[in-house]
Amino acid sequence: MDESRREFLKTGAKSVAAVAAAEGFGKWGSAQKRVGANDRVRVAIVGLRARGENHIKGYAALPNVEIAALCDIDDTVLTEHAAKVRKLGHQPKTYKDIRKLLEDKSIDAISIATPHHWHALMMIWACQAGKDVYVEKPCSHNLWEGGQMVKAAAKYNRIVQHGTQTRSNVGVMDAIQKIRDQQILGDVYLSRGLCFKWRDTIGRTPISPVPPGVDYDLWTGPAPSLPFTKNHFHYNWHWFWNYGNGDLGNQGIHQLDVARWGLGLGFPDKISAIGGHVMFDDDQETPNTLNCAFEYKRLNKKPVLLEFEVRHWMTNHEAGIGAARPANAVVGETAVGGMGPLEGSYNSVGNIFYGPKGYLAIDNVAGYQTFFGRDQKPGPSKADGPEDHFANFIACVVSRKKEDLRAPIEDGHISSGLAHLANVSYRLGRTLDFDPQTQLVQNDEEANRLLRGADRGYRRPFVVPELV
Repeated sequence: MDESRREFLKTGAKSVAAVAAAEGFGKWGSAQKRVGANDRVRVAIVGLRARGENHIKGYAALPNVEIAALCDIDDTVLTEHAAKVRKLGHQPKTYKDIRKLLEDKSIDAISIATPHHWHALMMIWACQAGKDVYVEKPCSHNLWEGGQMVKAAAKYNRIVQHGTQTRSNVGVMDAIQKIRDQQILGDVYLSRGLCFKWRDTIGRTPISPVPPGVDYDLWTGPAPSLPFTKNHFHYNWHWFWNYGNGDLGNQGIHQLDVARWGLGLGFPDKISAIGGHVMFDDDQETPNTLNCAFEYKRLNKKPVLLEFEVRHWMTNHEAGIGAARPANAVVGETAVGGMGPLEGSYNSVGNIFYGPKGYLAIDNVAGYQTFFGRDQKPGPSKADGPEDHFANFIACVVSRKKEDLRAPIEDGHISSGLAHLANVSYRLGRTLDFDPQTQLVQNDEEANRLLRGADRGYRRPFVVPELV
């Protein structure tokens, strides 16, 4: 590493220490050590089931990363994954409580893969402890939390990557470049996102004992303390307002982010969503069928529209999305070509951009295609490619160049905010007129209260701080 680069890293570390001394990081103190280009970045992964397993695989594949710690509220999950990580050549410490983990000054970065209701508080705590952060999507449980996360990243000078990893997919990056730079479609007037996933009923589960080894109080964290049921726990927590944001904020946030990314726009001016929890009589609270519309006003130009649809059952493979799977399709999905009810996947997950010249369709796993003119003649296309989202985060941790992050927290906040706005519109049954500057709904205090999480509140001591 050249001397100028080394001096830059030293200067950056001193700046962080100065901020820590001036602002105070609470009980953790200044925990950030200097990371050089030739050092291994010491990462702690928090939340080890489901997406957390992808975090383990992603970091284990990087030669300049050491998985230094694991954290989970379930002893069984923690023990099993610690053994797996040791087989990969790492020797992680294990923690049940993230607050204990944050006392470890040797940790450089925290990678958060917990339920949504924990994301904001963990990210802010980590920033205050001098750690860089990778936080899963959606970054926040409500709109106000996202704003606090943006403030925390800036106040404590941290590198924060949002887990919308599609932004690091080479095929999607090429598609967005074609839309925004080459203008092959002309002036895009409609961006559409699809989240059509086969989601069966979750049934009803009674109150039952907390599983052995599970710290349910820690799992609950900021949310209200309620009796344990299986439907409030592993994965099905997505479908309850106290913990999740429905499929719009689960799978849908990826496509919602791409829909907005392709337009190159931020918060919308008007939001309307209608839908419901249809078909099933079960414990689920969030809608499983939802139609969302976002309007962007433009000075001296016609508005741009962004539409998003969540569908939980059967799909017609709109624009061919989901109609054919590549050879490495997910087990259980039919890997054949062609169109029709028995072809392809049960799901259609992707995006469509419409312009006066034609449209571009992005399949979540199969790449993109373009079609032009009245006859929809095929144009440029590209197969799906690899993602290096974790590698991009680690590179920025070393370089300290926030501008090189592909999914900075500022973008994560906006895209997550679109999901929160649509959910509030659905829950209130009315259109929201939004001010992108103040990030408040105009003349609607009830909506603003929901966007701040007032319907649920925060259970002490797990309170998201209000930063200035």
